[in-house]
Amino acid sequence: MAGRVFVHIGLPKTGTSYLQAIAWPGRAQLRDSGLLLPGARKSDHLFASMIVRDDPGVTRRGAGASEAWSRIRADVAAFEGDALISHEFFCAASADQAQRMVAQLVPAEVHVILTSRDPLGLLTSSWQESLKNKATTPLSDYGRTESDDPRDVWDWRSLDLGLVLDRWSPAVPPERLHLIAPPATGAPRDELWERFCTVLGIASDTCDTTRGFANASMGVAEAETLRRINERLKGFNTARARGVWLRSFLADERLVPRRGERFLPASDQVEDARLRGARAVAKIRAAAYDVIGDVDLLLVPDDLPQRRHPESVTDTEVADVALDLVATLLGDLQRRSERTSAPADPPTRLARLRQAIKGV
Repeated sequence: MAGRVFVHIGLPKTGTSYLQAIAWPGRAQLRDSGLLLPGARKSDHLFASMIVRDDPGVTRRGAGASEAWSRIRADVAAFEGDALISHEFFCAASADQAQRMVAQLVPAEVHVILTSRDPLGLLTSSWQESLKNKATTPLSDYGRTESDDPRDVWDWRSLDLGLVLDRWSPAVPPERLHLIAPPATGAPRDELWERFCTVLGIASDTCDTTRGFANASMGVAEAETLRRINERLKGFNTARARGVWLRSFLADERLVPRRGERFLPASDQVEDARLRGARAVAKIRAAAYDVIGDVDLLLVPDDLPQRRHPESVTDTEVADVALDLVATLLGDLQRRSERTSAPADPPTRLARLRQAIKGV
């Protein structure tokens, strides 16, 4: 049985993808260092989070998804060393679900790791992530609720650090709850990984950190364009389709590189985020958690730069982004058809171009 199990529960949009993109390719090196990433593959940790949160949607995730939590627990039970379970959606679990998860990992000594970020940054980043998952909710209507449903992950339920601490802190002793504060602006790129390794007790050079990537943001006009595109989209109803085509192909690879203007939500949403940050910091200072970094960086600054709101984006700006996008996509199709087409008579080339278009 593993001696210690570290359960990294998020929060979402706090560098979790960056950390996982380093850890999973370095899985063999981590195991050689005494740290196991259990399960058959990375997606098992997502599926496990769904099982822990009693999300019946896991049955639609393909063969073997419903057994992911059992596989992870079996791997942990068979390993002599430490283990790491990491997915940002665990944080949405209820208090009962969190305690049940910890109990199912005993007799290992269970530690909970929370990566964090100021609530205002979380609000705007998570709204963008929702757009990459085909959402159409305007920013002015986003983040107005605190759901009671553990299946809801794009909600203050999983974005408010104080609410997450309320549910998860009773599951382990305070010294086994490790809170990693966000690195300061301008800190080295791998600072978050180094802090993560400090908690895990491994050397930071165990894995190749160049594999990690930071999720970049869309500009205000690009985000509003994607939101309006989503209103007209047909299909793309599976997690895989949204991940491949909306998140990666359209948003990350074609809209993000435009490097558009940054933005802020409405003033009342800013103030709500500021209050949530202050409550979380007060809760942390009153407890005996293991804190790595400066918790003051979880506070929303009193003075913020002047930035636009997505509602200020004009139809002309959306049309400009959309026209550039069409031109980019046509170029993509042309290059793809040239790669897949060999010299042939005109009807064959036309047929192959049509097939390439269908593939996209």
